[in-house]
Amino acid sequence: MPGETVILPVKLRCCALILVVLLIGCSIHAQNPSPSPTASPAPNPASKIPVNYDESKVGTYTLPDPLVMENGQKVRDAKTWYNKRRPEILHLFEENVYGRRPGAPKGMHFEVFDLDKHALGGKAIRKQVTVYFSAKKDGPKEDVLIYLPANAKKPVPLILSLNFSGNHRIINDPGIKLATVWDRKEKTKSQAAEDTRGISKWPVEKLLEHGIGLATIYYCDVEPDFIGGMQYGVRPLFFKPGQTEPASDDWGAIGVWGWGLSRAMDYIETDKQIDAKRVAILGQSRLGKTILWAGAADTRFAMVLAINSGEGGASLARRNFGETVKHMNINFPYQFCANYQKWGDHVDQMPVDTHELIAMIAPRFVYLATAEQDLWADPKGEFLAAVAAGPVYRLLGKDDLGTDQMPPLNQPIQHTIAYHYRSGKHELTPYDWDQCIAYVDANFRTNP
Repeated sequence: MPGETVILPVKLRCCALILVVLLIGCSIHAQNPSPSPTASPAPNPASKIPVNYDESKVGTYTLPDPLVMENGQKVRDAKTWYNKRRPEILHLFEENVYGRRPGAPKGMHFEVFDLDKHALGGKAIRKQVTVYFSAKKDGPKEDVLIYLPANAKKPVPLILSLNFSGNHRIINDPGIKLATVWDRKEKTKSQAAEDTRGISKWPVEKLLEHGIGLATIYYCDVEPDFIGGMQYGVRPLFFKPGQTEPASDDWGAIGVWGWGLSRAMDYIETDKQIDAKRVAILGQSRLGKTILWAGAADTRFAMVLAINSGEGGASLARRNFGETVKHMNINFPYQFCANYQKWGDHVDQMPVDTHELIAMIAPRFVYLATAEQDLWADPKGEFLAAVAAGPVYRLLGKDDLGTDQMPPLNQPIQHTIAYHYRSGKHELTPYDWDQCIAYVDANFRTNP
């Protein structure tokens, strides 16, 4: 049947090639264009690769079984999962997709450069912290903006998120340091303008009303988002003498951005006003991809909230629908390790798929949010990945999605694995925020 998914052990999986359908694709909008479901496809100007939006032409594919080890042994208990199979899958993702990421650098230190106990009209405590990635203050660093409920009597849960345009844009607060922002097209940076404050309109005050803190980082602080941006980011700190380019299994930009979240978490663990055991990470689009990998690689994050993460995120790589591994390799090669290039024409042979990325987050909470018009990101592929991660969650005593049928529009499923399919396009919406807040409320309140 078209679109049928069969799960078999890695060593036994079928090597049938995915059917490539020569339909014409949509025009690129940022990383994830969002054609309407009834739109006539048009050529993809960035990659010149055909794009399939016909569900009947996805073809059949075989997923590696997350509960069968490379030697064919079945995983039957949590101990085997944690000690053997999970490290095996983690290594496969490091080697073939995102690359290896280092730990905290020597000389890393923090500086709280702003503390306002009466921010936002007395509703919040605002902190701004610089995380220096080396002993030198003129080296790579990131600024973390934090809001905490002013009236909290004990450490609070926190949503930690990367943002696209600078910390100052999430809310109109004159106390926020204006970011130095990068122009991806021109590959230049400049001081943000005063009139850009608050443009993104994040629901900071609503989070505070729910007793939830918010922390955010401008992702280009860690590394700018373009080919060649590596030289301005943190990666050169880890080069060996004489090295100028990453090795084939060294981290790409997605790994770098996620590493920046882990370094913020290093600070959070020192802040007594934040409950470091109840930290959720949130990201949209390429930052949704980032937080899935960050959540898999760093188990300190208790929850992952991935919005429109698409190919290279939650969407099954083996499904020929919307953006594919080959599109990613041509349009955004710097975001992944060099070995990822091997799988563009051989995705059926890739030793992992994204249901295993989600499975590595188990038994922690994970929420995948998708949109009806975001066909480029393949909402159904994200749903099917969540379904296929279910056996690992069940093995570890947690609930899965509870269904293998996509829910109707705007009817979220919020179990340990959560998913929603909303009306609209590729963006982070108030609806997404509301569902994430409800999910944090439900699970961090009952699991302090």
